[in-house]
Amino acid sequence: MEQYRKSPRAIFLDYDGGDFFVTICTRNREHYFGEIVDGRMIMSEVGEFLTAQLSEYSLYSRDVEIPLFTVMPNHLHAIVHVKGEYAPDRRYDNREQRSVNPHLRSNPAEPQEMPKLSTYIRSLKGAVTKFAKSRRIEFAWQSRYHDHYIRNAHDGNNIAEYIMNNVARWDKDCFY
Repeated sequence: MEQYRKSPRAIFLDYDGGDFFVTICTRNREHYFGEIVDGRMIMSEVGEFLTAQLSEYSLYSRDVEIPLFTVMPNHLHAIVHVKGEYAPDRRYDNREQRSVNPHLRSNPAEPQEMPKLSTYIRSLKGAVTKFAKSRRIEFAWQSRYHDHYIRNAHDGNNIAEYIMNNVARWDKDCFY
């Protein structure tokens, strides 16, 4: 029987509505997106493409908005607004159908149901990877991403401040 990894997504979130703080890293924290020089992020070709894709988020989903993001040498941070209401009760209706393991789904014959947030991130990562390959640029993502549900305005303000000052704090960053 094929082995499946357990999903890192929280079972108490449906990921089909709300605001999320998302961090996506490159494989082995390689500096594929550029370098920080004198307190400024100098983008590589892949970094410029990623920035354009984050700015043009509607290319990948009508259900997602990116009000704030920053691209760092080896990762990105973004606030991702998923259009739709946060519905905690919905988790019980579709949690099983979201499993990567078809044997754990309530209806194994049906395809895996992907949350809007995961669908957007898969599309973004795929576009950047395809861009790099088309230009024969070495590039790879870390296989997963980190998300944090933004619970209230105070939480959102702290995250926004962190994102806006991330370049200036690069030498103190855990991804440095």
